[in-house]
Amino acid sequence: MKKDYLLYIDGAWTPQSDGCVRDDLEPATGKPLCSVHRGGPGDAERALASAQAAFPGWASTPADQRERVLLRAADILESRMDEFMDLLVREGGKPQSIARGEFLGSAGVFRVAAGECRRHSTEHMPPTKPGQISLVVRQPLGVILGIVPFNYPLILSVKKLAYAIAAGNAFLLKPSPHTPVINLLLGEVLTQAGLPKGVLNVLPVADESISAALAQDSRVRMVSFTGGGKAGHAIAAAAAKDLKRVALELGGKNPLIVLKDYDVDEAVSIAASGAFSNQGQLCMATSRILVEAPLYESFCEKMAVAASALKVGDPTDPAVSIGPLIDAAHCPFVKGQVDDALAKGARLLTGGGYEGPFFQPTVLRDVTEDMRIYYEESFAPVTSIVPVADAADALAKCNDNQFGLSAAVLTHDLDLAMELGMKIQAGMVHINDMTYLSATTAPSGGVKESGMGREGGRYSMDEYTELKWLTFQGKGTW
Repeated sequence: MKKDYLLYIDGAWTPQSDGCVRDDLEPATGKPLCSVHRGGPGDAERALASAQAAFPGWASTPADQRERVLLRAADILESRMDEFMDLLVREGGKPQSIARGEFLGSAGVFRVAAGECRRHSTEHMPPTKPGQISLVVRQPLGVILGIVPFNYPLILSVKKLAYAIAAGNAFLLKPSPHTPVINLLLGEVLTQAGLPKGVLNVLPVADESISAALAQDSRVRMVSFTGGGKAGHAIAAAAAKDLKRVALELGGKNPLIVLKDYDVDEAVSIAASGAFSNQGQLCMATSRILVEAPLYESFCEKMAVAASALKVGDPTDPAVSIGPLIDAAHCPFVKGQVDDALAKGARLLTGGGYEGPFFQPTVLRDVTEDMRIYYEESFAPVTSIVPVADAADALAKCNDNQFGLSAAVLTHDLDLAMELGMKIQAGMVHINDMTYLSATTAPSGGVKESGMGREGGRYSMDEYTELKWLTFQGKGTW
C-alpha cells in the first residue's frame, strides 16, 4: 500500500486543509513512491502561527538544552540511516555513494551546530565611563523561512535549520516539490530529539505562490534560500519591503583552471569528480575547465575517456555513477545548450544525448564566449573545456561570468596559485582540488549573481542573529 505523508506542523503530522495531495515520483522510474500532502494558504498560516508562538520560549531556552536537542537529533538521524538513504536514492535519484556522503555530512552538521550553542556568547566591551557595564549580545531573529532545493535536500536543510535552531530561532522549512519526504522526516527527527512543538514546521506547498506570500509576511524575519537566480531575485525584492534579512545561494558556472605544470591524469580525475558528481546537479559543479595550451590536447583526450567510463542508470544499482536528472523535462534544455555549442564550432568528445531522465556524461571542447553553455548553468552532467594561452588569460576568462560561487586552480606554482586565488571573483577558491568542496565549519556562499550570505559553523550563527549593544550604568566606580 502506498504511504501517505502529511504536513508536519506544531510537532505533529497534520493533514492539509486547503491544499492538495499529490504523488511523489521516483525520478529514475517515474513511478509513484508515495503520496504527499501539499499545504495551501490556510496551512501556511497554521505553520507560521505555530512558529511565531514557539519562538519566545525557544529563544529563552538555555544553550545546554538546545545543544542536547541537536546532539540527540544527530544520533536519531544516524539510527534511521537505512530509511534516509533509501529516500535519497529513490526520491532524490542519487547514486548510493553520493547519498551516503550527504547523509553522514548531515549528522555532522547537527553536531557542529550543537557546539555553536555554547560558543554563541555575549561580548564584554570596555566601559566608556566609570560604573558602566557595556555588552554586545547576539539575539535570535525570530521566525526564519528556509527554502531548499532538490539536489541535496537533506544536508542543505540541516545546514539551515540546525544553526537557526541553535541560535534560538523558530524555523519554517519549505521543501522542494521533488523531495518533500526527506524534509518532512526531519520534523519527526527533531521532535523525537526533544525540540518543542512549533520550533520547526515543515510545509510542502501546493503552489509556489504560497512560498512567495510567506517570504513577504512581516512575521518572517529572514529568508534563507538555495535555488535559482530568478526566484532568488524575487525573494530579495519581497524581503526588501520590510527590510528582512536574506541569505541567497543562487548557483554558479564554476571554473577549474588547469595550468601546464600540473599532472594531466590527476587533473582529469579532479575535473571529472567535480563535473559529474550527483549528475552535475550541484551548484559548485565544475562546468568550465580552462586548460593551458600545452596540456590542452592531452587533457581533452583523457577527459573524454574518463567521462565515457561512467555508468548511467537506476541509482539503486551500486555500480551506477550517473543517475537521473530530477525532472526529465530538464533534458531538452540541456540538449539545446549542447546543440547550440556544436552549431557554433564546439566539438563533442562524448555524450550529448539523453533517454528519459538520464543524460549522458557529456564533454565539449573548444567552447567559446558566443555559445550559450559558456555562460548558462546546465545543472546536468555536462562540462565544457576552454583553451587558454596562459594564467592571465585563464583569470580573465574565469571572471568573465555573471556567477561567482566556486573556482579551483591546479598548479604547483604556489605564488601564482595564491595570486589567482585572490583575484578570482568567487566566494570559494580551492588550490589543487575540485570546485566542489564542503566543510561543516567553512563559510559557503558566493558573490555576484551567485548570491549573498554564508552558511557553515559560526558564519551561520552570524547570519541567524542580530547584534545589540546593551549598557548598564551603576552607581559604583568599578
